[in-house]
Amino acid sequence: MRRTEFLTRGSDSGRGELAPGVGLHVLASGSSGARGLTTALVRFSSGAELPYHRHPFSEVVVVLEGRAEFRVEGRRYRLAPYDAIHVPAGTAHAVTNSGTDPARLHSSFASDAPTRELVSTAFKTQDVDDSDPAWPEHLIRFATAPVYELAPRAFFRDLFACRLGSRGVCGGYGLFEPGASLPCHYHGFDESITIVTGTAVCQVAGREYVVADCDTVCIPTGRPHRFLNQSERPMAMIWVYAGDEPDRTLVDPGYCDGPLG
Repeated sequence: MRRTEFLTRGSDSGRGELAPGVGLHVLASGSSGARGLTTALVRFSSGAELPYHRHPFSEVVVVLEGRAEFRVEGRRYRLAPYDAIHVPAGTAHAVTNSGTDPARLHSSFASDAPTRELVSTAFKTQDVDDSDPAWPEHLIRFATAPVYELAPRAFFRDLFACRLGSRGVCGGYGLFEPGASLPCHYHGFDESITIVTGTAVCQVAGREYVVADCDTVCIPTGRPHRFLNQSERPMAMIWVYAGDEPDRTLVDPGYCDGPLG
């Protein structure tokens, strides 16, 4: 049976709690039809902490709102919006919101059935500004990430990929000015796209969705799609692929808007 895309609204109910004051909203996973990846929103109340744990696969965290203290084996990073940190499989890490305002994070896992193991090791905390090549984790500061124009008026920053230290997932941030769009294309792996600013139109093999406010579309391998900004304001997304590096095959726009579907 051919797989199709699915949409998860950012405002959907059915959320869980990872720890006191730490809420979880799964956007894409194996239980909803994704393969090779899971994406989720994690909301931290002021003072909330997710204690040390590890996963048997890679995880990447991108801050969407507020600020977060991210600790990896004792190394403490202070993350601002759209900073991204990759933690390899088996690496202990913890997250705290030490601010007065709530924080919202976007998590990506290189697994469609994630698990978590608590870690009791008492790590000595040391403040660091940037990751070191000798350490397993890798931090990309949004402010210094290179910007490239993937299509006219569509500006992208790669935040995690194999060349940047991650394994099993890659992704980043895309900003679409009014009227901008990507050409119709498909990928050799599943993709999760979360709209973090503004409103987007998503065309998938002749179907059309209007998405905003952390709405997420998960598109399976080989399914033609594109995103357009038909509004008068900027639109931005966090995109995640279930692969080490991005790939993209362009096709006739008719495969996206319907005539060739």
